[in-house]
Order: sequence, then C-alpha cells, then structure tokens
Amino acid sequence: MPIALFILLTAGDSTPPPPVTIVPRPAYVAQGLGWFAARAATRVVTTTPSDPALTILAAHAREILESQAPPGPVEGGVIRLELAPAGALPVEGYELTAAPAGVTIRGGDAAGLFYGLQTLRQLLPVDGSGRIPSVTIRDAPRFRYRGMHLDVGRHLFPVWFIKRYIDLLARYKLNTFHWHLTEDQGWRLEIRAFPRLTTVGAWRRETVAGNQLRPYVGDGHPYGGFYTQDQVREVVAYAAARHVTVIPEIELPGHAKAALAAYPDLACTDGPFEVATTWGVHEDVFCPSERTFAFLEGVLDEVLELFPSPYIHIGGDEVPKRRWRESAVAQDVIRREGLADESELQSWFIRRIEALLERRGRRIIGWDEILEGGLAPGATVMSWRGVSGGIEAARQRHDVIMTPGSHLYFDHYQGPRGTEPLAIGGYTTLERVYAFEPVPPELTPAEARHVIGAQANVWTEYISTTDQVEYMVFPRMLALAEVVWTPAAERSWDDFTRRLPDQLARLDAMSVNYRIPEPLGLDADRLVLTDSVVLAVGTPLPTARVLWAAEGAGAGGARIADGPLVLPVDSAGLRVTARLALPDGRLGPARTVHIRRAALRPAASVDAAGVAPGLAYAYYERRVGQAAALTQWIPSARDIVQTVDLKGTERAEDFGIRLSGFLRVPEDAVYEFALVSDDGSVLRIAGDVVIDHDGPHTASTAAGTIALGAGYHPFELLFFQGEGDRTLDLRVRTAGTTTWRPIPPDWLYRER
Repeated sequence: MPIALFILLTAGDSTPPPPVTIVPRPAYVAQGLGWFAARAATRVVTTTPSDPALTILAAHAREILESQAPPGPVEGGVIRLELAPAGALPVEGYELTAAPAGVTIRGGDAAGLFYGLQTLRQLLPVDGSGRIPSVTIRDAPRFRYRGMHLDVGRHLFPVWFIKRYIDLLARYKLNTFHWHLTEDQGWRLEIRAFPRLTTVGAWRRETVAGNQLRPYVGDGHPYGGFYTQDQVREVVAYAAARHVTVIPEIELPGHAKAALAAYPDLACTDGPFEVATTWGVHEDVFCPSERTFAFLEGVLDEVLELFPSPYIHIGGDEVPKRRWRESAVAQDVIRREGLADESELQSWFIRRIEALLERRGRRIIGWDEILEGGLAPGATVMSWRGVSGGIEAARQRHDVIMTPGSHLYFDHYQGPRGTEPLAIGGYTTLERVYAFEPVPPELTPAEARHVIGAQANVWTEYISTTDQVEYMVFPRMLALAEVVWTPAAERSWDDFTRRLPDQLARLDAMSVNYRIPEPLGLDADRLVLTDSVVLAVGTPLPTARVLWAAEGAGAGGARIADGPLVLPVDSAGLRVTARLALPDGRLGPARTVHIRRAALRPAASVDAAGVAPGLAYAYYERRVGQAAALTQWIPSARDIVQTVDLKGTERAEDFGIRLSGFLRVPEDAVYEFALVSDDGSVLRIAGDVVIDHDGPHTASTAAGTIALGAGYHPFELLFFQGEGDRTLDLRVRTAGTTTWRPIPPDWLYRER
C-alpha cells in the first residue's frame, strides 16, 4: 500500500508537517495534522513495569529523548511502550501512533518495540525542536536476516568502533553483524588453548604498500593485534542489547596462513610459514589431517562459548588444491573416503566441520563454494559470486543469504577511480545498491522462501582506518537497509533520494564520515551540436553549495553555481568540474565531464533491400591454451538476435559473443549509450569505439556518446565472460533526455 496522507483533526498546532523521512521506509505510513511536543523529561511508561525487557526498552527511550529532545517544561503527554499479545503483530514488527496527546508504540516482541523506538528516533527532527509529527505507522521487516559484515583480518579496528558500527546497524534496523575474525593476514581472536594464534598469528612483519604487488613494495611497519575473549563478550552483550546477533567467521580450510604461521604442523608441507603481507589467495591451506581437526574442534569449542549465535560462519571459499594434490595425507583421505578428487575432499572437509557444529546445536554458514559436493540440510549458503549460487542453493532447499559482489561489496569504488580513495576494484554506486533485489525471478514461490535476507560486505585490504570504513559504508548502508526491510512494492529510488538529505544530517549529528554525494547534472561526457551548452548543475543536499570550474574559451573559471550554467563550446571543447561543499567545509568528490562540439556522422549508404531485421550473433568458446583476445577465436555457433543481450544458452564461463550489423537511428541527434557488462565489453558504432569497458570485472556500467545522422550505421558489440556472474545490457537515450531504454528492435539490422 503506498504511503497515505490524510487529514486528522487534532487540537493544537494544525500546521501540516513535512513528509516523514524514515529509512528504511515503513510498510505503511499515514500522516495527520499537529505535533507532539517531546521534551528530554517526557515520561516513558510501560504496560508491565516489572517486565525486564520493557524496562530496558524504556531506558532506551529515555536515552533517545535526552539526546535528541530539548530541555524545558513538559507540556503533557507520555510515550507509552506496549508488547502486543502473542501473534497480534509480526515478529520484529511494531505499530507507532503519534498525536498531540502522546506517542504509543506496540511491538510484536521486544525487537519490534526496539525498532519502533528507532523510528521514534527518526521522527524527532534534527533541529532539536522535539516536534514529533502526528502519524500512524505499521511496520515489519521483509527479511529475517539483515546483515553487515566487517573484515578485521586485513585491518584491525578498536572495540569502541565495533560498538559504534553495531549502533549504526541497529539504528537502521539491521539485525546481524558478521565479524570476519581470521585471515591469511592476521588471526584476531584469542583462543586460550592455542596461544600462538595471537602471539604469532595476529602479527605480520609489514603490509604491502598500496597496490604494489608487482613489483612488491612493503611499508616496513609491523602490524597486528587481536580481541581478547573479555572484549568479545563485551561486544556480543552490547550487540544483544540492540537486537543484533554477532556471527563469527573462522575461515577454513583456506585463508589459513596466519594459523599455519603459528602452528606449522597443521599444513601439508613443512613450511616455513609467515603471516601474509599481501592480499589475494594463498596456496597454503589447512591439511585434512586428524591433527587439524583436533585443532579446529578446540578452536570452535571456545568460539561457541563466546558467541551464542545459532550460526557459525566457516568460510569455505577460495581454497587452492595444489598442496592437497601433492600431499600424501590428503591423498590417503581421498582414497580412504572414496572421494573422486581434491574438490570432493574440500566438500568432505566442510561436512565434517558441519557435523561437529551440528552435534553442538549450531548451524554453519559458508560462502557459495560450500555447495560444491553437497551439503547437509541445515547449512546456509552466502551467495557472493553473483546470485547463481543462491539460486542453486534455494533449489536444493538450503537457506540463502544474498551478498553478491555485483551490488553488495562495499569495498568497491563509489565513483570514478581518479576521484576516490584507493579501493580493491569494482564500481558500486548508491543507486546500484538500492536497485538490488534479493529474490531472483527464476525461483518459484517455494524456493524463494529459502532466501532469508541479504548482507553487504566490507573487506579491508585497502581500508585501514575507522573513518575510511564509514566512508565506504555510508550512505550505501542506508540503501541496503531499505532493500532488506521495506516491502519490494514500496521501494522507490526517487522517494529514497528525497529522504536521504535528512538521514545525512542525522549522520552529521553523529559525526559519521559518510561519502558526500556528487553534484546533480554531470553524469557523463557529452557531445553537442551547438556552440553553447546549458548545464543544470544542482545539489541533492539543501545545505550544500556547488563549487564548479570550467576550462575552455570563455568558460568563466571557478565559481559557485546558483542556477543553470550556460557555457560556450568551441572546437577545442570544454572541461567542467564540480563538487559539493558542506557548511562545515568538507568537500565531496569531484565530478568532471568533457563537452565537445561534434559533427554528425553521416549515415552509411545502405540499400534497405539489402538488410533484414536483427543482429548477427556469433558465439565463441575459449579453449585451453587459446589466445585471450576474442577476435582471435573461432566461432562455434551463429544465430540472429533481435535484442542486445545474452541469449541465455551460453555456457557458464570462458565464452564470448559478437553482435554485428547496423544501427538505424530515426533522427539526427547526439545519442548516449550505457553498457552494463560482467565481464568485458566494447561497443563500436560507425567505426568508432564509443564505449571501451574491456577487462575482467563485476557487473558495472560504462557510458559513451556519439552524434549520428538519421539512417544506418555499422554496429559491433564484443563481450567476453571470464568467471563468476554474467551480465550484458545496452541502453540508449538522446542527449538532453533523462530516460534510458533498451535498444528498440526496429533499430537493429544485419546484411541479408
């Protein structure tokens, strides 16, 4: 049901309040007239004062009032907290009614009441006036698993920040903190039975400098640290009070170099081993020996004492098999257990750990590689290599948590690489996060029920400070919160962006180092057919100014934009750079576009009788030892297609396609193209490379512009798929319009 607006006759102030700006957007909101004047001393009452859960929640409500409402005399009215009768409201659901006489929050359980209080927190305005608008809200989460991950193996973060991170999750109704505690580059959890894990495994001699892997350059500074068991208990209790479950991850059988440096006898070779100083996948893994399983059982016994979560994450990803192929111990296990190869040995390893945890009443979560070779019914799969692993797991009746690198890896760039801090790669904008749908359309309703939620991951190879973690997480985490909480039919990107400025102001109040958005109106380089251009450069934040500078004849230099920019464009072109400036002096990332005056490419001389609808489709499969360039492959199949995308009949990996023919455009115009691919793609029109999006990468968008005369133009699109997920999509719009659309079929032709 859409957000409703109705007139509620009330006493007191009848000024219509502005629309609520809550994130995640509630399932149902109906606003009325009038306000409740909250004060720091407003009374909080509960229906059952002796209930410990209500006592804790009442204290939380008072903390919210004392921190966000003004002092002064109380004008009447109370904030009432109630637990609804069993079954009256959904699990984690709540109802909130605010009127001039007071506020009532009913929760389906203690978690629901807690989330109602987070909504109350957002209803209190950031101006400190304490005016809560009259409103009725009914709300409950779409998914039961709503998670954020943090890798502390590559870089360690202090306990105070872990608590702050959990606080921020809870404020936006996320309920799971995935704590990635062990890695090749550092073991971060005290295990009393194995002290060398932290005296040796928690420390590396240095860290690779920046991205200097070839040639390797180290920074020369020893790095390390770990969390004591007392600190872990403190964090787990802190999270529980905020209805956040902490799930630990103990990586196995791969990503184990830090553990092997501490206990070399757990490896298949003699070593020596050191805690890794570089990133990536390392050959040395746990050997499948009885000594290893005794060690892991001892580690997990202590982990289970520290973490009451029903789930334990055991990793299971990126396990090279070379050491196992060369190991007499591993080969003996393969023969003894009747396994086909080292891949089945990995599955056997995982199932043995799974059985160990099941005997202790816990369930495993693993990355989607654990699907290979079969799993017990209780295992949950975290799908990170796209959503295909999640689809397969759901079809096998395993619970699934969607966390694809294409949308939910928050270590990826948020803007053009030259304007952002060094990151691991990828390109995941706020809008791309918001666009993610956790339930793939391929699943039946019964299969879809196994998708229990989604999670974003923060890997920290290139994230070394708490400020940088916040920069990479916010505001993208707000988009994730809405993806996993709000009903799919109620999600709206335009409405989310309307509510975003208020949320950024709230992050300002908490001194969160979020990424400032780019100015509006500078999306991509462009061509124009005139000697001037109008740029409507704007700001999504009411308090921000747009600073811009233009380089080119008569451009006018640097200034503050106070309306549309009218700029001359000569044959040399124009370079425009803009960024937002906040009142506190912080500057957002710069966005630069190049504007060139162009001549129309004349249409090719094509006899309409010599062409037919559709593009020529050539399909290539890469063979072992074959050159990497698609143009050097021999096509194995040919066809005719009516759309620019994948047919769906291609194999999973190591293939390419070539779409060729003519693009018939209906009018003289500048055309903008947006090419989405995973992996590489190149678009050529009229003999020019319009978009070069080549190279292995996750799904991301590249854009290009070309001026075309009405008629036929030679067209070629090359695409290759390496490994992981696969995506290909091409869209078009004419310059000056805002709506992208697929290439119309009646634009596509081929030679007869």
